[in-house]
Amino acid sequence: VQLQASGGGLVQAGGSLRLSCAASGGIFSNNEMGWYRQAPGKQRELVAMMTRGGSTYYTESVRGRFTISRDNAKNTVYLQMISLKPEDTGVYYCKIIGPGFDSWGQGTLVTVSS
Repeated sequence: VQLQASGGGLVQAGGSLRLSCAASGGIFSNNEMGWYRQAPGKQRELVAMMTRGGSTYYTESVRGRFTISRDNAKNTVYLQMISLKPEDTGVYYCKIIGPGFDSWGQGTLVTVSS
């Protein structure tokens, strides 16, 4: 499965962005999807996750501001981000996790200015 992330950019604090991650080459709906981010000088961290059944998880710092969703017909997972903060700055990666495999997208840069 190959993933293509997009939607990053430069936004002022308080603004919004929607990231997209399109999957190809596999059965999208049978897998878990996640968004991770890596801030400068920090380790990559899990931001949001959606299971095959639609359950969601968010890291505490984004809860209430970020929403993960998926469109199985389009093989795409989204991350809607509102009320962005400078500490949300980083490269955002999508990841697909299936039985016995996982795959990363190439990352999309989000920069939030204060």
